[in-house]
Formats: sequence, C-alpha cells, structure tokens
Amino acid sequence: MQRSTFTLAAIAAIAAPLAATAQTAQGDVAVTIYNNNLALVQDKRQLNLPGGVSKQDFPDVSAQIRPETVTLSAPGATIVEQNFDFDLLTPESLMEKAVGQNVTVVRDGKSLPARVLAYNDGAVVEIGGRIEVLQPTDRVIFPALPPSLRARPTLSVTLDADRAGSRPVTLSYLTYGMGWKSDYVALFDEAAGKIDVQGWLTLTNRSGTTYSNANTLLVAGAVASGGRGGASSAMTPGTETAGRERIGDFYVYPIAGRVTIAERQQKQVSFLDVAGAPAAKAYAYRNGWLGRQDQPRSVDTVLRFSSSREGGLGDALPAGTVRIYMRDARGAPQFIGENAIPHTPMGSRLAIKTGEAFDVKAKTVVEKRERVSSTKWRTTMSYTLTNARPEAVVVELSQGGLDSWWKDTRILDESLASERINADETMWKVSVPANGEASLTATFETRY
Repeated sequence: MQRSTFTLAAIAAIAAPLAATAQTAQGDVAVTIYNNNLALVQDKRQLNLPGGVSKQDFPDVSAQIRPETVTLSAPGATIVEQNFDFDLLTPESLMEKAVGQNVTVVRDGKSLPARVLAYNDGAVVEIGGRIEVLQPTDRVIFPALPPSLRARPTLSVTLDADRAGSRPVTLSYLTYGMGWKSDYVALFDEAAGKIDVQGWLTLTNRSGTTYSNANTLLVAGAVASGGRGGASSAMTPGTETAGRERIGDFYVYPIAGRVTIAERQQKQVSFLDVAGAPAAKAYAYRNGWLGRQDQPRSVDTVLRFSSSREGGLGDALPAGTVRIYMRDARGAPQFIGENAIPHTPMGSRLAIKTGEAFDVKAKTVVEKRERVSSTKWRTTMSYTLTNARPEAVVVELSQGGLDSWWKDTRILDESLASERINADETMWKVSVPANGEASLTATFETRY
C-alpha cells in the first residue's frame, strides 16, 4: 500500500483554506431560518442515476442535520435506505481512528515506527518498546485515511430508480445551528417628540456548512416553542395587519436577492428604516403590595411609541432588543438604554424602560394597617414624589397587589383620583412641580 503523508499539523494547516476554496456540491438552495436555532434547507440537485439500486452521496449537507426530517423527491426513484455520515476528518478524529494502528512519528528529523495505544486528551504511543505521550513538537504520519471519515458532512441515500438517466432531485431537511435575531437602533428627539428607528436582522450560521447563493427567508415566530420576550418592557398589542408575506401565523422577512451564508458567520441586513415617528418620554413607578422604602428610589424612565400604520413605525416588529440614543448638547448621539420587546403586531403601543431617573424619586410608606373583620383589612398608604429637574414632570404611579384573586378590593379614600388598570393594579398620574415634591394618600380595603 502506498504511504499517504497525512499529518496532524498538515491537516490543521490546510483545513481552513480548503473549506474556503472547495467547490460546493449543493445545487439550487433555499434556506428558511426560524428564531429558535432551527432552519429548513431545500437543496435541488441534478443527479445522473443508473437503473436499479444505487448508493448516492449528498455532500455539503448541514453537520447538524436532523436525519429523521430528511425527505427526498426524485422522479421515478424510491428511497431504500439513508445514512448520515457525520464523522468528519479532523486531527482529533484521525487520531481516534488510529488507536491500535501503526503510524510513524517524526521527532527531531527522525522517523520512528510507533503504535497508537490510546487517545484521551492526548495520544499515548508505543515507540521502541517504550510507552510515551506524544509531544506538541511531534509530527504523526498515517498510512491511509480511515474509510469512515468524511471531509464534509455527507448524507448517503440508497435509491431504486426505474430507469437510468439524469433527473432533478430535491433534498429537504431541518437543521439545528442556524438562527436569526432582530435589533433596533432608535434615535429619540425629546424636544420634537420624534423617534428615528432602524431595524436590523442578524443571521448566524453554526451548522457546520456553508450555503452558497441561497434564496433566504426569515420567519418571525416561536415555531413549536414557548419562548417569550420583553419582560422589562410593556406592550399593548395592536390589531392592524402588516403588509408582509405570512406563512400560517408567522410573518416572513425575505432577504433581497441570493446570499451566501458562510459557516461561522454573522450576516446583517436592514428591514426597517423609519424617521420622525411620534414618541414621548414618561416616568413610571410601580409599588408592590405593602411595599415601603426607608430611602426614596428612582422612578423608571420610559419611552413610548407605536408600531401603527398611522403615527407609528408602520410594521410588525419581530422580537429583539431596542437600543435607544439621544443627542447631547454637542449634537453627538449618546446611548441612554436598551430593552427587549416581544413579537409585536402592527398597531401596538410600546413602553420601553430605558433606565432609572437620576432626579425623580419615589418613597412609599404604610401609614396604617388594621384588621376590620375576619375577611377584611384596611390599609392606608402614602406616596411622596420629588423632582430635582428644572421642569415639571408627570409620574405614573401605580399600586399593585390589590388582591387579583378575589377581585373585591375597594379604594375607600384617595387624595387624587386614580385609574383602575386591572383587578390587581391602580394608577395615579401625579404632577410634580419643578424643583419640588408632591404627595398623595390612599386607603384600601382588601382580604389581605
């Protein structure tokens, strides 16, 4: 047998350029990428099949393919068997396959016959009757490549064709290792009450394979997943239909033209660019039931805007992170905060917490609490808001924990009229003068 001089060092050195320059065996590729580390690959290739039973290899499939999801459409041919060969040629896999085999170790310019005894976090070899551990400076020469190792992820399919000849074959499968996310960059002009928003889609490919010249779709939605987002932002869902392509209950964001999605690559494309949408800053503070503080706490700074067609961003917004900027006194944009939003229908109203106000504080106190019967308590709360800003502000102060289970909480008395948001929460809009403070009290009757 002719000796093949494949070495650990050589394979490591040539692997990267070979991956970049090797021609793909893929055909006309379409990739649909979902949010949850999942993608659908449809690969149409032209095969010249002999009549009868034959084994056909499909290299350049995903290294994270889900073999149980593979479907193959081949006119005049049926599938007899399929196998996915994912044992790829690497220096590590080559050493693992060489256990128990004879190799040549090149050390200090000398070629030494050796036998590989084990490979676990390093190679143990026998050289000249001595048991040694290979050193980083050693070079190993293997007599041949193991037949089970593949240079590229390969799907092997045994087909039974009714006749010989060339025909189109469409290979479809689901794969892990691919996903996308959306990010938003917002520039807020507080004086004008306007916001400019750019939306970016970021594709990530860690599937082990490059998809060349692919027709690419991104699907916004949690497919077979219970994912949620936006825990620190609020959204009142809209009822407007966005003018986008849909698949079932999901919106589709196609990438214009064909793109190559390289392995271990992030690719960004723009999908939203809106200037001058109405927006406003607000201050909000939510107090938990019987919540009291020894020291005042900062209220939340909230940015409000809409995704509606009229007076908003005019689109459905896939879940992602909104990063907000404002211009400083010199006109340079400065980052002021970020937060997540869930999948947001068009027409929704969003309230995104950007941070906590430096100059606007809230302090809550339980002034009095007494039991009035076996099923009733009476609690008096006081709230003090301070404002060190040079202009007046309005703080949306809400009290939570109002017995949502029993739904029979009553407000017996309050120094400022409130708005009951739901059975569990009420809210006051408190005007706090510039460089001043405001206070209010409220008495609640609850079961606890």
